[in-house]
Amino acid sequence: MKDSKIFRISFYNQGNIYELHAREVHQSHMYAFIEIEGIIFGERSSVVVDPSEEKLKSEFAGVKRTYIPLQAIIRIDEVEREGTNKIIATDEKPGKITPFPFSASPTKYPIS
Repeated sequence: MKDSKIFRISFYNQGNIYELHAREVHQSHMYAFIEIEGIIFGERSSVVVDPSEEKLKSEFAGVKRTYIPLQAIIRIDEVEREGTNKIIATDEKPGKITPFPFSASPTKYPIS
């Protein structure tokens, strides 16, 4: 049997950092997107349930593949075995509007 690769993908989404494990990662046919296919969720039979993994499982339920903007990708690693998918909260408060990556102060760069 062919060795299947497992990738850990970290990306920024709505004020949080998502970490997913997947079987396939490709450059998408859509410009500036990464295609993630075969998201792996561990079948845990223990009583302890990780709420962030359960949130990810419900968010990506029924998703065959997902497309992540290239500028949102933090890191892609090929790993030996699957790990726990998780959402890591950042210090920023999530809002309805995603800020543009460049923020220049109007007093620093006056328009004249």
